[in-house]
Amino acid sequence: MSELDIRAEDIAAVEDGVRRFVQTEVKPHLEVWEEAGEFPLSLYQRAADLGWLAMGYPEQFGGTPAPWSLRNAMTIALARYGGSGGLMASLFSHNIGLPPVVRHGSATLQQQVIPDVLAGKKISALAITEPGGGTDVSALKTTARREGGEYVVDGEKVFITSGVRADWLTVAVRTDLQNKGPMGISMLMVPGDSVGLSRSPLKKMGWLCSDTAQIRFDGVRVPVGNLVGEEGSGFKIILTNFNGERLSMAAMALGFAECCYDEALAWAQQRKTFGTALVDHQVIRHKLMDMKMRIESTRAWLNAVSARADAGDRGDKSAKGAEWVAQVCLLKNHATQTMQFCADQGVQILGGMGFMRGTASERIYREVKVMMIGGGAEEIMKELASRQLGI
Repeated sequence: MSELDIRAEDIAAVEDGVRRFVQTEVKPHLEVWEEAGEFPLSLYQRAADLGWLAMGYPEQFGGTPAPWSLRNAMTIALARYGGSGGLMASLFSHNIGLPPVVRHGSATLQQQVIPDVLAGKKISALAITEPGGGTDVSALKTTARREGGEYVVDGEKVFITSGVRADWLTVAVRTDLQNKGPMGISMLMVPGDSVGLSRSPLKKMGWLCSDTAQIRFDGVRVPVGNLVGEEGSGFKIILTNFNGERLSMAAMALGFAECCYDEALAWAQQRKTFGTALVDHQVIRHKLMDMKMRIESTRAWLNAVSARADAGDRGDKSAKGAEWVAQVCLLKNHATQTMQFCADQGVQILGGMGFMRGTASERIYREVKVMMIGGGAEEIMKELASRQLGI
């Protein structure tokens, strides 16, 4: 399928496929997965069989080239009908772990890593954040010193999505031990079964069925051929990677906002209060319209920014590229604020039921903050956008 040859029928088919998949293979089990803190590994194979893991990747790796319009349709539908950020975060963690390898890895490394992940046979994760670093990526302390034909990695990462299960970790490391700034950073592919690599699962407020790990590297030896790009290019690779992540998160947030709206509307139509349906009260209708207003503004903005990405805007050094990056940052903030508002209103409309486990609004309410922090906190997004715009 050509990236430029997407019809409304193609998008509708993806949305319908996602809806049916969620209804039959996710919703009946989701609460059990949430309690267990994980979903079955077989789900990766199912997502691969449906073509979702490969969407947006080059054909030579088993991928299916697709524009953002189609990828967003899948993302929004999974969020809207599934209502689980944890499921999506881990199931699609390769979408932040693989792009650096696709863009900058050697041909040998690409063939070693990418096809098995897209086929659902292996799991990929991105490991950047450190216990003392947070958003300050340029200050990371995990080191990779060169010893002959290997790098020896020492350090620690935290909040790593799919970190417990990952077969491949795309790790930000400091290869220039004398350079404490961004130019000393590189990207390295570390096998999950490496000697000296240990992982500890983390307990979270939300995303319960997504495994999240703290990872320690104690003298982990990695072949020099596992370097992604050139030494010292890691910081630029990370910044580029963030653009795609933030655009995807905006689509997720939109889907979750719609999920809360759908649940609140259905509840208001069937719930009786004071002898009439809840939706017959003006205050409830107005709450629903406040939700709808934010949803539709987010959708329009997402479509506009995504269309620019499909047309070639990718955040280059031109004024147009800088302005596009600013749009992505501000869109991510707007979309997650829309999600936050709709989750809050959804819980309010559901009343006591909205406080109960098992409702989508309750789950999404707990997951809002990780969406507003992950991929770049709101405050960082505003600062980055202002700099891109020269303000």
